[in-house]
Amino acid sequence: MTVPPEGLPLAAEFPAAHREQWQTLVEGVLRKAGAQPEDGAAAEHALGTALQDGLRARPLYTAEDAPADPGLPGFPPFVRGARPQGATVSGWDVRQRHSDPDPRRTNQAALADLEHGGGSLWLELGGAGLPVTALGEALTGVYLDLASVVLDAGAEFPAAAEQLFALYREREVSPGSAVATLGADPLGLQARTGDAARTDALLAEAAALATRCAEGFPGVRALAVDALPYHGAGASPAQELGASLATGVAYLRTLTAAGLSVDAALGQLEFRFAADADQFLTIAKLRAARRLWARVAEASGATPAASAQRQHAVTSDVMMTARDPWVNMLRTTIACLAAGVGGADAVTVLPFDTAAGLPDAFARRIARNTQAILLEESHLARVVDPAGGSWYVERLTDELAHAAWAWFQEIERAGGLRAALESGLVEERIAATWAERSVRLAKRREPITGVSEFPNLGEQALVREPAPAGPGGGLPTVRRAEAYEALRDRSDAHLAATGGRPALFLASIGTASAHTARTTFAANLFQAGGIATTAHEGTDPAAFAEAFAASGAAVACLCSSDALYGEHAEAVAGALRAAGARRVLLAGRPGENPPAGVDGFVFAGGDAVAVLTSLLDQIGVAR
Repeated sequence: MTVPPEGLPLAAEFPAAHREQWQTLVEGVLRKAGAQPEDGAAAEHALGTALQDGLRARPLYTAEDAPADPGLPGFPPFVRGARPQGATVSGWDVRQRHSDPDPRRTNQAALADLEHGGGSLWLELGGAGLPVTALGEALTGVYLDLASVVLDAGAEFPAAAEQLFALYREREVSPGSAVATLGADPLGLQARTGDAARTDALLAEAAALATRCAEGFPGVRALAVDALPYHGAGASPAQELGASLATGVAYLRTLTAAGLSVDAALGQLEFRFAADADQFLTIAKLRAARRLWARVAEASGATPAASAQRQHAVTSDVMMTARDPWVNMLRTTIACLAAGVGGADAVTVLPFDTAAGLPDAFARRIARNTQAILLEESHLARVVDPAGGSWYVERLTDELAHAAWAWFQEIERAGGLRAALESGLVEERIAATWAERSVRLAKRREPITGVSEFPNLGEQALVREPAPAGPGGGLPTVRRAEAYEALRDRSDAHLAATGGRPALFLASIGTASAHTARTTFAANLFQAGGIATTAHEGTDPAAFAEAFAASGAAVACLCSSDALYGEHAEAVAGALRAAGARRVLLAGRPGENPPAGVDGFVFAGGDAVAVLTSLLDQIGVAR
């Protein structure tokens, strides 16, 4: 074959394919599977996946789906990254969070981080955390002209900033060499605490601090636009983006009113977003955030060079589990990968034991090394915008940006973020979003590995020193696993009080080939609520009754094929009831004529949390 000079004709010998042909093939497959799509387009839609914010992931993307040109890396609208070279020169900033209130231990952990791959330190100060006055002790031995310091001191940010400035003077760090983020975030604090009384005063102090930094400390940013309070309350990606955009606009107005130029004001902001295990949504969220902020900067009259958003991505607290916490290592790895691909300037990987309390040295090391592997072994930073050009990612970025902009506009129409927080608009919308997601979690349509799926009742719980409580009173904090973990807590308390877990008997009717699928399903379901299962296989009702009596269980579940249910379910259910079963369930959907003696049904897509709660009540497990 002759190769033309323009390259290999990889598809030259194949006829051109069209979307309509593919849709027709999909329609045929669905029809064979029992579905009845109206036409090819409906068939394609049937294979899509619904996402939050009214978005939908399609089964097929082509060049026709690509939105407008996203531009080049390092140029407005910065969809493809804030820098032309991306992270290819030095990678992203590996930023470790420190929340231990003991300054000596914080110092030891901070030095270990910096000596083993960390690039910057994120310190939680004030309140129940590290005392602001102990900042110097916590940073003993840290070269402040080399390591960036990020402060998170809530309402105490002016005092924390003064402590850091004093350390710069004491250690003779020149203003031009200092690199830090002082973490002033009055609106984020209002979101966390619900207290709006001090917001005006804190905004004025933040503006004064920003002016000081802009005039004398070119590498120091005064304000953090923290979207984590919204994500932590259960916000969708678009709601998180819209709230961050409204916060940034409010700060931009405050700083320019205080006398800073638009460019100088933009240089005082660092944005913080959550990165979770939905890698494509995380990638799209970070890319959309830069596009949205570039639009705000453009409308404000900023120069292109000042319009790029500085991003700090933090692996999600919402996705972390206290049960089977080792799986969190996998979740944070995916989230970190997504943050890197999405173009974050700094990334924090939370230790896998975060939900259990203060992390230990091993957990901190794993969190550090997760980033080291992605940077040094997987070479993730060697490609500028790895997701660029993906029709799926580009389309998702565009759709998410539009959804977030609509929410931002609604907040602005309500009078801005502060007014929207005070009126309850933000909390109401996020609560509605979380309620919808809670239904999916309860029905296991959003599975949680190790918790709602494949639980390990024999696992040893991690024991960690409690982490200091953060500010509360405003938006709630949620975790995906909390409903199931509450059930497991009830089971643990029952075990401690009685010496045994709540138990359920599985009546596996027929041979393994007939009952295994539903026996496995049922065991997995009940164990997710901390209910131990024992099983007996066969067809003899008397044998099932004898095995049930010996099991010590109070409730039972029939497991088999639909055909065998028709032959044996009523007899087996009757025998189990005669043997003392308080409740008899059946694994499968209820038919037109449910077997007599069966009290309820468990099946894929049912409300697992409601079923498990009811069962624990029936067994007599205290709440």
